[in-house]
Amino acid sequence: MRIEVFADADTAAQKAAGFIATEARSAVVNRGSFVMAVSGGHTPWIMLRALASEDAPWKSVQVVQVDERVAPDGSPERNLTHLRESLLGRVPLPPGQLHAMPVDSPDLEAACQQYIQTLKTIVGSPPVLDLVHLGLGPDGHTASLVPGDSVLEVKDVDVALAGPYQGRRRMTLTYPILNRSRCVLWLVTGSDKVGMLARLVAGDSSIPAGRVQRNHALVLADRAAAERLGYDSKAVVACDSGTTRPVVREYHPHALDGCGTAGQLRTSRDAHGACTTRLYDLESRSPVRSKKSDLAES
Repeated sequence: MRIEVFADADTAAQKAAGFIATEARSAVVNRGSFVMAVSGGHTPWIMLRALASEDAPWKSVQVVQVDERVAPDGSPERNLTHLRESLLGRVPLPPGQLHAMPVDSPDLEAACQQYIQTLKTIVGSPPVLDLVHLGLGPDGHTASLVPGDSVLEVKDVDVALAGPYQGRRRMTLTYPILNRSRCVLWLVTGSDKVGMLARLVAGDSSIPAGRVQRNHALVLADRAAAERLGYDSKAVVACDSGTTRPVVREYHPHALDGCGTAGQLRTSRDAHGACTTRLYDLESRSPVRSKKSDLAES
């Protein structure tokens, strides 16, 4: 898992758009198409509007939904409504390449099976998505994988119904297809995500988001969400793909000096200008790893 932190939500969303466009171009060159799954939320709509300005091979792009509320077509509660407004009306994506979850069906269980077949038609069986965009809720949920819901235990199907959450039932992709994806892009913004982002980075599998695969994951966050991690807007860190513990891969000499709080990135400088950066484990409060750099100020 790689983590990049930016000054604000708009910048993080724009960086996400650039990353998606790059992944799309690469996928089309290597595999002939690009299939991405998109979540809802205010910052993702900014991301999608920014994506409209990127150079993307739209004729070879397929867009599917990560989750959707069971609500009437055109409802402002539907992710599809905002997806159409933010993306479909701004880019030359053929309308038939945006695949809506059929939540207006009278038989929602059959509708889940229908969407599974749609995914298989697009990318084969079992479906492997090129990129899944995910958000993070203040309660640790992602997609519509909500704490305490039985959908968290679904292991044999790729699409399922979640129970009522904030007044609506939802259709959602499940862990099997999320964890088969080639890339997971997390876009996490806002101070209400501080605690859960720290737990996601720590690999805390007790929250729903923590059970999503980490080996090919990128987290783009704003400074407000990353406050407990102690990264400033220029800090770039990563988690070792073989462990759940964060380790420093890249860092900036101006990373925030922490005060020993678990999960903070602390940087000190010796008389020769060399930096020592330590990332403190969120649970043990001990340094995970340190390394020196000659990134002295000029």
